[in-house]
Amino acid sequence: MGEKVGSSELPPVIVDGQSLSIEALVDVARRFRRVVLSHKAAERMRASRAVLLEKVLKAGLRCYGVTTGFGPLGKVPIGPDEALKLQENVILSHSCAIGEPLPTDVVRATLLLRANALARGRSGVRPELVERLLELLNKRVHPIIPSRGSVGASGDLALLAHMALVVLGRPEGRAELDGAILRADEALERAGLKPLDPPIDHKEGLALINGTSAMTAITALAIYDAEGLAKVADICLAMTLEAIGGFTEAFDIEYLRQRQAFPLSNGQEACAENVLRLVEGSRLVNDPSVRRAHDPYSVRCAPQVHGAVREGLAFSRRVVEAELNSVDDNPLFFEDDPFCRSGGNFHGQPVALAADVLSISMAMLGNISERRVALLLTRELNELLPAFLVHPSARPGLNSGLMIPQYVAASLASENKVLAHPASVDSIPTSANFEDFVSMGLTAALKAREVVGNALSILAIELLCAFQALSLRGPERAGKGTRAAYEVAEAHGLEVVARDRPLSDQIELASELIRSGELLRAVEEAVGRLR
Repeated sequence: MGEKVGSSELPPVIVDGQSLSIEALVDVARRFRRVVLSHKAAERMRASRAVLLEKVLKAGLRCYGVTTGFGPLGKVPIGPDEALKLQENVILSHSCAIGEPLPTDVVRATLLLRANALARGRSGVRPELVERLLELLNKRVHPIIPSRGSVGASGDLALLAHMALVVLGRPEGRAELDGAILRADEALERAGLKPLDPPIDHKEGLALINGTSAMTAITALAIYDAEGLAKVADICLAMTLEAIGGFTEAFDIEYLRQRQAFPLSNGQEACAENVLRLVEGSRLVNDPSVRRAHDPYSVRCAPQVHGAVREGLAFSRRVVEAELNSVDDNPLFFEDDPFCRSGGNFHGQPVALAADVLSISMAMLGNISERRVALLLTRELNELLPAFLVHPSARPGLNSGLMIPQYVAASLASENKVLAHPASVDSIPTSANFEDFVSMGLTAALKAREVVGNALSILAIELLCAFQALSLRGPERAGKGTRAAYEVAEAHGLEVVARDRPLSDQIELASELIRSGELLRAVEEAVGRLR
């Protein structure tokens, strides 16, 4: 979510293996911000490469994936005359992913993450290899990467192999350039990129594919979107609170401070503070004509639920932002003996857990939003609104109002419950049982992306229903922030439903208002930055 900013309007992101943030990744992935390799990172890479060439290869040391085969075939020695062919073959043999291609933003984030990991200077590869990854980003040469085929153990091998085909300019690879799908060699030539010399060198095939870049890219982008949706959920909550004449007592900060449940995010206070700022000046809340003592849980307990969501997002961000700046391939090279060290930094378990927590968090956010949709539509649960928000000028029964969008929200909420089942608790052995415990990190990441998308649609339906409800109660009486939300929705074409009509276009309009960041920007212009 957010505005589109041209790359020329921002300074380039310096790729140094140490300082990449989720926000910078989003700028590169979605706003085509330029990237350059840090000079210090290039020096570290040359030093690491010198260790590989001088202390490992010249000394004839055994080094996994450099002088041996891979996986259970690591016991097979590879001679100097076969070493470069080994690196080429690992890319060719692993290029077997299937499924729909990853979206462009994910592909760009994947390229950036692979470059940043190698820029740490422990992988033994040439700086020119990282420069090539960055050139693909700057020239907008986007590898076609199928989305299925990783168990997230030795990283995202199959997916990254398809990326590597383009890095090498192999005719088997495919890339998108200026809207056309081209063979990799043709795409590089059209972009003015000459083949590397040699196309692949010692350790480089393995270094390109042996990492968590795809799962981390998907999860990082999903976290960014989810954090925006947490604020949007507070906006929708505040609109619903006004629509039902609800009580602000549940958002009392002193009350909430009696429970210290969210050490990472202080989430319930953030939600409450947002809501109170959004409804400031409202003549719709705390309606004296309401007879109930307090509001249903979907409103009254929203600070606790939205707070728990923020806590989950804070955990996921902490894990993933660390992964952005980690060395995640194998083996690694050190100045002190043993010079070639093999371990399991490629294993995707941390990212898998972060993605699953993200899925669970956003499923919760969608669940409570769907319940607020039902609250707005159910005459028995509120006293101020017509059943199903049928317009007073329309005949109930003949007109169903907004009855059916709640079905859609319920469908998406239920789908999210299935998708929120953690993938990270699964494992299936591969490579002749040698790689016997895997993370399923890519599966977790892909599910998280779906859950975030579904949650966005549910919130769009709450926005649609709250907009209709506020139109009936008097938007001029709304608070400063909720009135801004109502007005920007109206300005972008959201309409009061006076008679039954198809509503898919209205749901999509509300979705785009959220997705583009327009709703959040308009509200924050009115009340200041939300927490």
